[in-house]
Amino acid sequence: LLPHLSLLLPCCRAKEIKTKLGTLLQKPDATIDFIIPYPEKLEKLPKAQKPSPEEALQWRDSLEKLLQNPYGLASFRSFLRSEFSEENAEFWVACEDYKKTKSPVKMAEKAKKIYEEFIQTEAPKEVNIDHFTKAVTMKNLVEPSPTSFDMAQKRIFALMEKDSLPRFVRSEFYHELIK
Repeated sequence: LLPHLSLLLPCCRAKEIKTKLGTLLQKPDATIDFIIPYPEKLEKLPKAQKPSPEEALQWRDSLEKLLQNPYGLASFRSFLRSEFSEENAEFWVACEDYKKTKSPVKMAEKAKKIYEEFIQTEAPKEVNIDHFTKAVTMKNLVEPSPTSFDMAQKRIFALMEKDSLPRFVRSEFYHELIK
């Protein structure tokens, strides 16, 4: 079944599902994680920073506003975790942190870590970017600069905006925020 799975699904989703199926087959006691796609409780979010329903309503139309709000980012990451795609938000956050780095030595260290964690083939949290974007990013890393990951970050932002955000705003958790 697993070798033929890639014929049925697009390459990136097939790889992700193959990995999850492999994990499922190795850990029968973990099946509950795969049966319940949305946990009853998402991660604990700080109560004091909970947005007003009006503010949360703005997130429907602006992923940027959602990601800039600490409560919004935490809730969105919890949602993505429930969908097994939290690497996208983690990559975005890592890129934002990277851009603030001033020291060339620290920048090179962070660039290497981001590349190994999110960009390289078979990375532990590999993000779904096309070969061209990956090649440009790798070229940019020869001499790391604050813009080295810009193209990849924009692609992941667009993916989250088009794919993950609409599912998030339809989720039960989001509907609780806007009540």
